[in-house]
Amino acid sequence: MEHILDNPIYHALISGHGHLAKGVDGVKYYTEDITAFAGLKDNSLENLETLYQISAPDSLFVFFSKTPVEIPEKWKLLTHIDMFQLVFRGSEIPIADASGLTELDVAHVPEMMDLVELTKPGPFLAKTIELSNYTGIFVDGKLASMAGHRFFPSPYRELSAVCTHPDYLGKGYAFKILQEQIKRILLRNETPFLHVRNDNEGAVKLYQKLGFEIRTDMIAYVIKKELS
Repeated sequence: MEHILDNPIYHALISGHGHLAKGVDGVKYYTEDITAFAGLKDNSLENLETLYQISAPDSLFVFFSKTPVEIPEKWKLLTHIDMFQLVFRGSEIPIADASGLTELDVAHVPEMMDLVELTKPGPFLAKTIELSNYTGIFVDGKLASMAGHRFFPSPYRELSAVCTHPDYLGKGYAFKILQEQIKRILLRNETPFLHVRNDNEGAVKLYQKLGFEIRTDMIAYVIKKELS
């Protein structure tokens, strides 16, 4: 039987994020202003055709797969990203120090988008913050580091948008934010997980130090709807 984390976006959109989902049975996607991710019950040509038919012109989607997928010609494959999926296997709730952390809200979105554009941790749109629980560290009034939550395939919750401004690398900011985020998830009786490029060795080592283990390989496909 497939584990729900083998298909985390689809399972998020039929469970914890069902209220944010558009689509039909077996083919779901987030509302366009929140994020560009789509989840298919299976990554078949039939479901990719359904996604094409029910989505708006010029739609761009990101979907995940554990194995390579053949992309139909009517979709333009923009890129694919080889990743690791990691799951928290720590035995204890971290003793996190929340001092110096700021709860990020809509007023911070322009700074958050600037930091994401600079560091490229993954897609972040104007209303991505609605996925919840973004926290950051400010230094001299500038957003130096942040992280938040993304997919919620209950009872798993994903950590995402983990990024630090290049001027503030090596100061432990991401580690501090992630400890707090892990604690919050565990206190809700949920399990943290995340995705990271498989060539980002520094980030992988950081996550392993925090108690994450590599669960599986994952591929992110970025596709754009081509008008036929």
